[in-house]
Amino acid sequence: MKTNKFLYALLVASLVNASCIDDFLNLEPLDSETEAVYFQTLEQFQAAADNLHTNIYAWQANSSNASANNTYAIRFDYGTDLVVTANSAVSGTNAPGTTDPYYSQEYTWLRSCNQLIEKGNEYANPDEIAGPVGQAHFFRAWHHFFLLQRFGGVPLMLYTPDVNSDIVWGPRNSRYEVVKAILDDLDTAIAKLGNTTVATTNNDGHVTLEAAKAFKARVCLYEGTWEKYNGIGSADPTNGDGVNSGAGTAMPDGYPSVTDFLTMAKNLSDEIISSGTFELFEGVEQAPASANPDLYAHKSYFYLFNLEGSDSNPAGLSKADNKEAIFRSVYDHTNRKSNMNLTHTEPAKMTRKLIDMYLCTDGLPIHVSPLFKGYKELNAEFENRDYRLLACHPKALDYVWGWGKYGTGADYLTDLTSLSANQYQYCPNLLSNSSVGTRGRKFCTELSTVTSEGQEAMDCMHIRLAEMYLIYAEATCELGNGQISDADLDKSLNLVRARGGVAPLNAALIAQAKALGCDMSYLGEIRRERALELYGEGFRVADVCRWGIAEQVFGTERCGVYVSYGGEDTYLADLKNPVTNQAVYDPSVWSDNIETETITYEDPAYTPTQPGCLIAEKKANRRFAKKNYLQPIPTDEIQLNPQLLQNPEW
Repeated sequence: MKTNKFLYALLVASLVNASCIDDFLNLEPLDSETEAVYFQTLEQFQAAADNLHTNIYAWQANSSNASANNTYAIRFDYGTDLVVTANSAVSGTNAPGTTDPYYSQEYTWLRSCNQLIEKGNEYANPDEIAGPVGQAHFFRAWHHFFLLQRFGGVPLMLYTPDVNSDIVWGPRNSRYEVVKAILDDLDTAIAKLGNTTVATTNNDGHVTLEAAKAFKARVCLYEGTWEKYNGIGSADPTNGDGVNSGAGTAMPDGYPSVTDFLTMAKNLSDEIISSGTFELFEGVEQAPASANPDLYAHKSYFYLFNLEGSDSNPAGLSKADNKEAIFRSVYDHTNRKSNMNLTHTEPAKMTRKLIDMYLCTDGLPIHVSPLFKGYKELNAEFENRDYRLLACHPKALDYVWGWGKYGTGADYLTDLTSLSANQYQYCPNLLSNSSVGTRGRKFCTELSTVTSEGQEAMDCMHIRLAEMYLIYAEATCELGNGQISDADLDKSLNLVRARGGVAPLNAALIAQAKALGCDMSYLGEIRRERALELYGEGFRVADVCRWGIAEQVFGTERCGVYVSYGGEDTYLADLKNPVTNQAVYDPSVWSDNIETETITYEDPAYTPTQPGCLIAEKKANRRFAKKNYLQPIPTDEIQLNPQLLQNPEW
């Protein structure tokens, strides 16, 4: 018999990957503990479940396959239309690999879930261990959902396999069978987590009842819209026929309809919203102890992702002030640091398109809003704009504070009038084509005591309340055939916009935009809000694929700052660095990398990109096609198991 190399490694592992811990943050596997002597008490089950919480792509995960580099590629929207960093899988230029770390890692993690669930079935008092078993079902659903989004239908791993198991040697399950298994696991998790809630855990990073419901809402929105816009069964070309390619189209009995999925997404998100358990983080709207409160007003969106200690922000807030997180991975400066150089790498640098997608405060796109000030004058494009843009993209020559080793900004108590012109200011550098002049400070700490790489300890949020508002709005609009009431918008989407200082979306705004020649739609604006609110959090590829528009979205240049607009130079042509007194822009290095055409986007309400901006990735390198909606199965796995068919066109 041939040996399926990565799955065989799962089979021969005889040691439970669990942990006796004093601190939830401090998790190390106990290699000396075997299954035979472990899983004897509630404490042991909970320790094993705690370890499952570290088996996830957060900041740096706990294995070589889930390295920081692998995490960067999928968590920060690399290669998409929103972030300037390239990714061949999103450009559509990758080829099938012999291995795929994401494929093998998920099955390694699934084994630990099954191990706990199976031992739970043998336990004399199942009610006593309902919490940790429910968490294991949650994570089994989580890992299968990751595989579904990346590969489509895959072999389901619902038990710990032996050397003869179908998981090792059998064919792939269809996407519909995988989705059904995910929903079943989440229903089981919800049933078992009744006593494991935000209240009983103090929202300390453990999976709770609320997290399971919220995750199910995410799954239902994803699959409902995927099937609506990509087709079902043979109508969806990514399925293949299961004979020559792909995972096939087998449909389980009682499988939900598109309407069923969207209804579940709406109802579950509404349950989270209406519970009052969570609230949008809006703590840093004023910094009363600061000498410069205007610099920190309306920066709550930035600090939401960067809370560490009370010294990490000008308002003196702590992680306890974040009531928005529904499920997060918890970090601190003693037991679990990021180890990912987040601030140094600035992982979510914005594209021109993303910057232009942020609305003016009147709720209108910049190409029709009378509030937009253009691009030619210094920082004019940032005036009267969504606070989320200003929270994550510094203005040229703005002062910053914190950043420790990464900028050593001015302390927020400093009177800026006492600083010389070259102290602590952000300045673009366009002297080489390694940067296109845009920034993205999301996930970048301002803790001034962080003085070496990877020492950040902000929590990594996986599910938060803002997403629930967006799910509710999108599911409601889809169920309403593109229409949604002002009341439904006010209880969901408009709360997200309000944090950004943007006027509410409603029938009057739609009419106003259309009168100005902008073909604004409810669904288009809801999708825009997902892009803006969730950018850099790993949603973008899945979103545009489930909407069936990824070829168009990912098929254009990705660009940066404007060095000219409308045939005239912008301020960057003459701007000088206050430290060196040298020009920040060298036109000679950009002669072949300046956009010469207008780039139109998938929604006419988005702002077209005009000639004159710097190019991060040219259109010739953007080859995303229908086959790229799913990634290829590793070829080594197919060679070892011929029943494991490759995805169509790969």
